Amino acid sequence: MKALVLTEYNKFEYLDVPTPVPGEGEVLIKVKACAVCGSDVHGMDGSSGRRQPPDIMGHEASGQIEALGPGVEGWSVGDRVTFDSTVYCNRCDACRAGNVNLCTNRQVLGVSCDDYRRDGAFADYLVVPAYICYKLPDTVSYLQAAMVEPLAIAYHAATRTPITSGMSAVIVGVGTIGLLTLQVAKAMGAGPIIAVDIDEAKLATALDNGADVAVNSAEPDALDRILAATDGTQGADIALDATGIDATTHLCLKSVKLNGSVVLIGNIVQQINFPLQWVVTRQLSLFGTCASAGEYDECLKLIADREVDVEALISKVVPLTDGHEWITRVYNREPGLNKIVLLPEG
Repeated sequence: MKALVLTEYNKFEYLDVPTPVPGEGEVLIKVKACAVCGSDVHGMDGSSGRRQPPDIMGHEASGQIEALGPGVEGWSVGDRVTFDSTVYCNRCDACRAGNVNLCTNRQVLGVSCDDYRRDGAFADYLVVPAYICYKLPDTVSYLQAAMVEPLAIAYHAATRTPITSGMSAVIVGVGTIGLLTLQVAKAMGAGPIIAVDIDEAKLATALDNGADVAVNSAEPDALDRILAATDGTQGADIALDATGIDATTHLCLKSVKLNGSVVLIGNIVQQINFPLQWVVTRQLSLFGTCASAGEYDECLKLIADREVDVEALISKVVPLTDGHEWITRVYNREPGLNKIVLLPEG
């Protein structure tokens, strides 16, 4: 089969590689579409340490079951599927509690690091455990299904507190995850929703995707504008930080009302300065959120019911053969590029 392989840092090659064979409990999937994650883009230069060459990346994907390994039940050749990016063990305390995203033995598709190597979906075929697969509704396309993994991350974040109808929400950082979180919050009945970013183009996209107000956080009156949009000076019920630096987390904390909630999604930096007294004296609740915990069926339903438009975030659909060019263009922050989807069949 063919695969897009990171053969050295900052260099992808379209190569012949062995076709994988499904083992016990596994299925062979013919990949139909695979979106490029930000972790793939950042991983290509070696800075993350989690994409060590040679590596076949890709974990936001969909396809068709081509073959069943021994012991697989409930699936058939030809089934249209997407699958979790995380291979969890189903044995540890976290898994038994339903927190598969916190599995102590978790592995991520397309990651090649010191601890393990797992081929991803930048390829014609991929082998995964059958238990991480989810069947696609008839009305959901392979292209849409390639966006379910990031949508599940957004859904998990939006349900950490959770968001309910009538809640006002601030979303800081409207890249892919922020925009999907915005759409999920909208589907859950939140409003008004205030999108915050320093990029005017992203703010315009946020308005197109359901935001009621857009605020450029680089402006000196940004906080005042957020508060004005959330019941005067009281603040929002919830703020979600999809960036993860000092400035964005602090803005979220300042944007919520007394007894409000802040969900921390992004983590661009490992540590921030923390305004402890502000949080304590206003009795704010902070929620960390990690990946997703099996919410794929809920997300597929949101797409099928047209409550979320994942295709609105896709900038370009290109053949897998052109992967090096387009991933590099995203890496170089070419204007207007958001989500790129690679098609193994061209």
